Amino acid sequence: MPRYRWEGRTPRGDFRKGELEAPNETAIRVYLRQQQIIPTKVVGKGKEVKIALFKKGRVKKKSLAIFTRQLATMIDAGLPLVQSLDILAQQEQNETFQGVIKGIKEHVEGGTTFAAALKKYPKVFDNLYINLVIAGEEAGTLDVVLNRLATHIEKMEVLKQKIKSALVYPAMITGVAVVVTIVLLVFVIPVFEKLFAGTGMSLPLPTQIVISVSRYSKAFMPFLILFLVILAFVMRNYYRTETGRLNIDKLVLKLPIFGELIRKVSIARFARTLATLVTSGVPILESLNIVAGASGNKVVEKAILEGRASISEGQTISEPLAQSGVFPIMVTQMISVGEATGSLELMLNKIADFFEEEVDTAVATLSSMLEPMLMIFLGVTIGGLVIAMYLPIFKMASAF
Repeated sequence: MPRYRWEGRTPRGDFRKGELEAPNETAIRVYLRQQQIIPTKVVGKGKEVKIALFKKGRVKKKSLAIFTRQLATMIDAGLPLVQSLDILAQQEQNETFQGVIKGIKEHVEGGTTFAAALKKYPKVFDNLYINLVIAGEEAGTLDVVLNRLATHIEKMEVLKQKIKSALVYPAMITGVAVVVTIVLLVFVIPVFEKLFAGTGMSLPLPTQIVISVSRYSKAFMPFLILFLVILAFVMRNYYRTETGRLNIDKLVLKLPIFGELIRKVSIARFARTLATLVTSGVPILESLNIVAGASGNKVVEKAILEGRASISEGQTISEPLAQSGVFPIMVTQMISVGEATGSLELMLNKIADFFEEEVDTAVATLSSMLEPMLMIFLGVTIGGLVIAMYLPIFKMASAF
């Protein structure tokens, strides 16, 4: 009998995982639900290894959005699912994704549902994608659900690109400044030091300070690099733990400027994803379970899962979210209005639109603030080093 690895959450949001033997994946899911565990991942042990070995490349979200949109169009036009998948596999240029689509087609041809076939490739199709497809298959509205999914993926990618555009430029400028400073301290300034030592003249205080910094930098640079490598390794492993990620994400949200930007992005993701799930008919408890993982921040995820536990005990969605202190009052009030009027998905989409606009504004503000600050930093750091080294030369020139 095949053995399966499974992961899931209890009604209170606690994470569970394990291994079970069963005749098929469906039996595992039925058993877990009987144990009051909502399964989020069920993969056969042998299949899991096969899939990991097969997927050498990476499937981009843009490619996934195009595939989803085209599949929705074909199904809406009346083409059978297998034929649609065959056409999409033939025209896909990414070899990894092409293999995935062919694998899905083979599973569907063998009698597996489309959603069950997608579950074989968890690194390409996440829980949100799979649960929406399940809802679409059960309601007979797969084409509608796929269009919603494509729109959702596109909006999330746009949001991701906005954050990248806000962070990449400052990171590049700072990186260049650090490299140039290290080159000056380790390689250039020692040459000037030898030149000045041959003259026997007394050096100005700024030059003496820079030369001292250069000496210490040259002596301790290997140890500093080793320390930074070890620190990066330790922080990376610490961040992979539940406690570590929660603590680091708390600090991130408290950062000036960047913290508020990340909070807005997380709320926009939460609202957009939950709206997509609710509109497609996914049960609210399962929706919140999926949304928690898609928020991108452990603090927000914890607030959603704690809210989910309260909702399972009879509370409204807005009450526990308001008590968490993570979500702004405006968000919880709009959700409360949506629950009271039966238009929750409409309110969630409005929240997502509002916070996506807020992210646009924050990114523009951040760029306008960082550019002059970076220029000042470059001027003071690198310009200061250069001036300090040329002061003795000016002094020598004035003596003649």
